[in-house]
Amino acid sequence: MILRSVVMLLAAAAATTAATPGARAQAPEPTWRARAPEPGEVHLTNIRQLTFGGENAEAYFSADGRRIVFQSTRGGRPCDQEYVMNVDGSDVHRVSDGRGRTTCGYFFDHDRKVLFSSTSAHGAACPEPPDYSHGYVWALEDFDIYTANADGSDLRRLTHAPGYNAEAVVSPDGQTVVFTSTRDGDLDIYTMRIDGTHVRRLTHTLGYDGGPWWSHDGKKIVYRAYHPATPAERADYLALLKRHLVRPSDMELWVMNADGSDQHQITHLGGANFAPYFTPDDRRIIFASNYRNPTQPDFDLYLVNLDGTGLERVTTYDGFDSFPMFSPDGKQLIWASNRFGTRPHETNIFIADWRE
Repeated sequence: MILRSVVMLLAAAAATTAATPGARAQAPEPTWRARAPEPGEVHLTNIRQLTFGGENAEAYFSADGRRIVFQSTRGGRPCDQEYVMNVDGSDVHRVSDGRGRTTCGYFFDHDRKVLFSSTSAHGAACPEPPDYSHGYVWALEDFDIYTANADGSDLRRLTHAPGYNAEAVVSPDGQTVVFTSTRDGDLDIYTMRIDGTHVRRLTHTLGYDGGPWWSHDGKKIVYRAYHPATPAERADYLALLKRHLVRPSDMELWVMNADGSDQHQITHLGGANFAPYFTPDDRRIIFASNYRNPTQPDFDLYLVNLDGTGLERVTTYDGFDSFPMFSPDGKQLIWASNRFGTRPHETNIFIADWRE
């Protein structure tokens, strides 16, 4: 799940300018723009904005650090499709088939292929929005996991289980996919081989276990979780799940071994804590949280040690900062933010040099 209800992804069309006959041809628009950090953002230098207008999110590096896969509604599309671009924002091209909604892209196979989830198999139209009469909820749409070549060719479907199959990431050795699914009646984390075989369930506690991500050594998985504790919470969770909905306002970070053992909670902050990613040395987690004001979509990036100590705020912008990922060499950070937006809910992709 991508916190799409907060981001509210809207269309972002790329503008092109034709030269007037007899006039001097205009220079092409720059693919990025330098931005200043907010006060207190001491880890971020040389910030560049890579997308402009509309909604763009979940931007993740290729293994060689030269390209980025991300989702966007550019081109006037009514809901998200998956795209690839260079790290300077150039050469943007779509890799999904243009049907349904997509989410959660990731490079693998030495950057020759991408993996993402799509509702394509269940129709060309965008899925209906969730029923907000139940409050702030996410829709658990009928996503399946797909692979394609990095140019969008050879699209292949990996999962065929009914319900939600998304939030997929490939292991560092390229052999295993970790993902979230409702295939057994609850929101749990699973692994499978890169060809979709040998599916294994890792979590079994009632509640939402999702957003998994591998450590760089492939030995651990960090994820977000909400486990209803009282009879009233359990009843509410199950009633929403029956309607293919989930309430994401109370989630904490957990870590487990790659085989599902030693599952333990590492944050106790309150609010929504999500989008975790290991730092390059695997000693800390960078993640997004609204714990300072849980009733508002004011998310900042934070660092925390694996034992839950040493919480440190990374971004200070009064708005939405999320989906962080370090470059393969650990020298850059990419994330999505509302900063410098020209319209409400506009979300763009930013990249910065990282300073310890």
